Amino acid sequence: MDSTPMPEPLRHAVHQLVSEAVSNCQEVLRYTEPDQAHSWKRMTMYRATDAADTMDMAALPIAAYCQRMGMPDVAHRYLQTGRQHNRAAGPQKADHAEVAGLLGEPAPTTDDAGSRLQYARGQHYAEDAPTPEDAPERLLTEACLHGQRARLSDDVDSPDSFLPPRIAQTARKVADTLEVPQPAPAKHHGRTLDGT
Repeated sequence: MDSTPMPEPLRHAVHQLVSEAVSNCQEVLRYTEPDQAHSWKRMTMYRATDAADTMDMAALPIAAYCQRMGMPDVAHRYLQTGRQHNRAAGPQKADHAEVAGLLGEPAPTTDDAGSRLQYARGQHYAEDAPTPEDAPERLLTEACLHGQRARLSDDVDSPDSFLPPRIAQTARKVADTLEVPQPAPAKHHGRTLDGT
């Protein structure tokens, strides 16, 4: 396996796109909160699809670079194209089956194995999905995303207004800990303008 590091311009682009996707993921979580009842349907779908599209924008240039470097089968092997679902087709039978499982409705009568599997997955999420208190990784993920947004918006108290107390408390700690990075000093002929 080649051990050449990722080229810096590609690395910077990927970092930027991942940051954008994370920001969109935070907004997905934000719009699930009870105080967003007026816009959750629209905004969760917008931001979830924005995050997915942004991650595609990160993966595809990496694949293009790999192909350029003589690895023509990389798109097939590493992009997991078999797992890609086309949103343009809209929700399919399996998606409706998953919602039925989530809402505790009777299982759809179908011979489609995919729909039965999705129904069971919906049931699992509804019955066995861990709460943030049971899953520290979920609590930390949500708290970090909300804390980062609070720090960037310079409103470290904002999570207190809409999050469950334990997540809000941890998000506030995250926000209090983070510093907004300042731009690097401009360089002039290999030295910064302040002489360093």
